[in-house]
Amino acid sequence: MIRFAAGPDGRVTPDLAGRLPGRGLWVAADRASVESAARRGLFSRAARTALKADPELADQVEHLLLRRLLDGLGLARRAGEVVFGFEKVQSALSGGRVAWLVEAADGAPEGRRKILAAARKAALEPGLAALWTGEELSLALGGENVIHTAFLAGRGADRWTVDVQRLSGFRPLVPASWTEMTPSASGAGTPA
Repeated sequence: MIRFAAGPDGRVTPDLAGRLPGRGLWVAADRASVESAARRGLFSRAARTALKADPELADQVEHLLLRRLLDGLGLARRAGEVVFGFEKVQSALSGGRVAWLVEAADGAPEGRRKILAAARKAALEPGLAALWTGEELSLALGGENVIHTAFLAGRGADRWTVDVQRLSGFRPLVPASWTEMTPSASGAGTPA
């Protein structure tokens, strides 16, 4: 579910963190539900007051979730919950400590194939997300040429998983061309 709140200007505002004041308006975390609620005036009906919902509200939610997830990776990196680099990720996979593999969408297929093969051998198969380019991951994580990233299992990964699951209602977690290579693109092997 995604919480929305009424802004001071009478506009519907996504509240992903659940911290905005006022009574929350909850909608299922998928594109069709948000678009339908905006188009049919369901926010106004639920709030019992006139509210304006932007026709691109679902796109806004998708963008905000992508930004929130990327920021979450950066915070997790500083907390020691994220490792990156081929060898470090492969080591974490062999140790069975990885909740999520985060691969650069523009990474080389050969390196991706090797990492995914190691992931299939892990005791608990991690989820897979390829939502950002190597440049975006590098900026968020403070590294150079970040292609392979592992979010280690723990409370941080559990919180991150909630937002990844919400985002999956708005867009695929991996490019369509990867489906034959990815055993767990939905994050099925990750803790809920």
